[in-house]
Amino acid sequence: MRAIIAKRVDTGTADTTEIRELAHAAGYDVVAELTQSRSADPALQFGEGKADELAALARRENAETVIFDNRLGPYQMYNLGQKLPDGCGVIDRFTLILEIFGQRAQTRKAQLQVELAELRYELPRAEAKTSLAKRDEHPGFMGLGEYDDSREQDIKDQISRIRDELSRIEQTEENRRERRHEAGFDLVALAGYTNAGKSTLMRRLAADLDVDENEDVHPDLDQTAESEDRLFTTLGTTTRRMDLEPRDVLLTDTVGFVSDLPHWLVESFKSTLDSVYRADLVLLVVDVSEPVEEIREKLVTSHDTLYERNEAPIVTVLNKIDAVGEEELEEKRAALAALAPNPVAVSGREGLNIDALYDRIVDELPEWQRERLVLPMTDDTMSVVSWIHDEGNVFEVDYGDDDVLVDFEARPAIVEQARAKAGELSPSVESI
Repeated sequence: MRAIIAKRVDTGTADTTEIRELAHAAGYDVVAELTQSRSADPALQFGEGKADELAALARRENAETVIFDNRLGPYQMYNLGQKLPDGCGVIDRFTLILEIFGQRAQTRKAQLQVELAELRYELPRAEAKTSLAKRDEHPGFMGLGEYDDSREQDIKDQISRIRDELSRIEQTEENRRERRHEAGFDLVALAGYTNAGKSTLMRRLAADLDVDENEDVHPDLDQTAESEDRLFTTLGTTTRRMDLEPRDVLLTDTVGFVSDLPHWLVESFKSTLDSVYRADLVLLVVDVSEPVEEIREKLVTSHDTLYERNEAPIVTVLNKIDAVGEEELEEKRAALAALAPNPVAVSGREGLNIDALYDRIVDELPEWQRERLVLPMTDDTMSVVSWIHDEGNVFEVDYGDDDVLVDFEARPAIVEQARAKAGELSPSVESI
């Protein structure tokens, strides 16, 4: 679909890089762009002369859609639509993002979150139509169509039902995470802006495909799935097992952050970040090839999001070092030191410095607990010893005539389970 990018900024030069990437991610063919530096026109967003220029450009380019990188009110959308040629629609940045989310939603949870975001987007417009139509005794809202008193309440009822279903799904996922913790798994989450290379890095760190995060298999769990240079490749969460002896680690890739998202949209997808908030360690991935000011701004926003509910340590990963020289990398390290102390610089695509990232992950994960158990020699003892081997790191097993000493380390939850299993063998089991 042929599209024109439009963007207004109060001052300076408009940057259309991200909105172009968003349009590409949604499947649009961007054939032209038009920008303006001035205060917003309440009726058209652009000034009237620039809006006429936009209409002429759309006609000349045979465009089917105009995509504004600004939030458009319903009145502005209507007025712009009146100027544009027949067959050419107009959407804003947030409508575009919702389109992309809808295209990517593969699981029930993702589909519900998209529906919730769409309803939250529509609600204030329905409220405006209702209140203004009642106030002015108009048959419609500024010529935008008939209003329906019941629509506002219908939207609120649907939002309530979706939230209830999402809450049930989230509780199921939380129970799953708790079971994994109890089974001795450390949970590591990848976070960061979309297109920072999180999915590529995940494939480098964890190639196994033996964990299903959702009841419906996420596309990224397909062995044939490739990392793509497009936004929102990962909408839901993908979880894989890492090869990180002696720890059992599960790595989760989550939806990428996007700049300038409204609160209602962030709120709709907040549950997707639960896997980040519940992790033992967060790897905050940034694209080090971007301008340092852009990286700094993204780090600040990421920290604001992560520190809201996250208690786990955060390690900044400077990704894509294959795209910058050593001197530029060191300059950016120094410039970002306050926001990213002691980062790990890697290339997920080329596999550079991945061993250093593995080492850092092990260093930052919660410490294991050392334990020495003396088990009675019974018919079931060997199965307990085998289980400890599977779930922890065994230093020594000493077989005596009447008992077995097991010296091992593991997550505290596993140590407690080992003590309980040992206690079932004999009430007099010793922990030394």
